Amino acid sequence: MTLKINVFTIFPEMIDNYTSQSILGRSQNNDLLEVKSHDLRDYADGSHRTVDDSPFGGGPGMVLMPEPVFNAIDSVKPPRPLILLSPSGRKFNHEVAAELAELDEFSLLCGRYEGVDERIRTRLCDDEISIGDYVLAGGELAALVIVEAVARLRQGVLGNIDSASDESFADGLLEHPHYTRPAEFRGDEVPPTLLSGNHEEIRRWRKIQSLLMTSRKRPDLITKRGGLTQEELEQLKQIDKHKN
Repeated sequence: MTLKINVFTIFPEMIDNYTSQSILGRSQNNDLLEVKSHDLRDYADGSHRTVDDSPFGGGPGMVLMPEPVFNAIDSVKPPRPLILLSPSGRKFNHEVAAELAELDEFSLLCGRYEGVDERIRTRLCDDEISIGDYVLAGGELAALVIVEAVARLRQGVLGNIDSASDESFADGLLEHPHYTRPAEFRGDEVPPTLLSGNHEEIRRWRKIQSLLMTSRKRPDLITKRGGLTQEELEQLKQIDKHKN
């Protein structure tokens, strides 16, 4: 089934240009994905197509006005949920991407300027998502991050059916290191296990490397998944024995 995503923005060309390329472009050509952008300025009143205004009470910056956004949603009647992209939303991660990938359709609203009129947030949107604890000029980049992360989890989007399940965060761990030809490059050699042809040993090596990398670089992920299993602890002990 086609995943349908509507994106509301004042820069539709940013959305269209990116989603027409690479994996997302091929997915749309193969009817696995449908991304529609809607220009909020098309729903603004007046010849200047104004979508922003200064905030009541004063302060720097401009705020996205409610009229063009409500007009756009009333006219398009996009698929729900309608998700506002803003720094105050719930943090986007693999689990949220997997949650959205279970849907057949949803919509994204890109914030701009200092933010959106609060009535957009409270009266119009169903959810709110942030891609990180930093501020961007607008929600377009965040929308593209979400579109790609979610689309990759849909069946048929990636060429290899195992690719999505084998990537970082899929099982709560960082992904293992990768090597390709040549087997020796400037004095660095590919680990012999990967050249052995023993698929079970390769699987074990990759799992151990994932555990080691996650423990060193992102111990918070180990904590989040409830620590290490007894089997994983034994695997790491074996590594320590070999070192000694």
